[in-house]
Amino acid sequence: MSKPWRPPAHAILAASGLAPHRLELEITESVRLVENRAVRKALDDLKTLGIAIALDDFGTGNSSLSYLRAFPFDKIKIDLCFVRDLGQGAPAQAIVDALLALAGDLGMTTTAEGVEADWQHAWLQTKGCTEAQGYFFGRPMPAAEVPDFLASRPRYAANGHKD
Repeated sequence: MSKPWRPPAHAILAASGLAPHRLELEITESVRLVENRAVRKALDDLKTLGIAIALDDFGTGNSSLSYLRAFPFDKIKIDLCFVRDLGQGAPAQAIVDALLALAGDLGMTTTAEGVEADWQHAWLQTKGCTEAQGYFFGRPMPAAEVPDFLASRPRYAANGHKD
C-alpha cells in the first residue's frame, strides 16, 4: 500500500502566500519522535525553508533532553505547570531558571506558557525568558476583535511585524 502524496512544504507556503519565518511548527514533547534520518531530514528541510521548530510542553515528558540533542529545535516552550508554580518557592523557580539557562546555552529562544500575572511576567523577563503567552496579555477572542485589541495596546502595536 503506497502512502498518499503530500505536496512539499515550499509549495504549500507558496500557495498560501505566508512568509516562512512567520510559521512556527510546534512539536509537543509527549509525541514520540523517532530518531531516524527521515524525521531529521524532514525537520532540517523545514528549517532550511525558514520555518521555526519549537518543542512544546518542555519538561513534562520523558525524552526532553534527548530531543534537544537529536532534533533541530529553535525554541523551548516552558509548560504552564512550571510557570503557575513560580509562586510556590525555590523548587519551581530553580526548574524554570535551569530551563532558561539550558535554552540560552543551546542558542534557543524560550516561551513561558500560562503567564497570568504581572509578577510572573516581570520575574521571567529578569531571568531572560524571550517570549511569554497567557491571560496576562489577553483572553481568547473572536478574530474580528484582534485589530482593535492590538490598537488599544501600544506595546503590542509598536512591536508588530511589517509583513
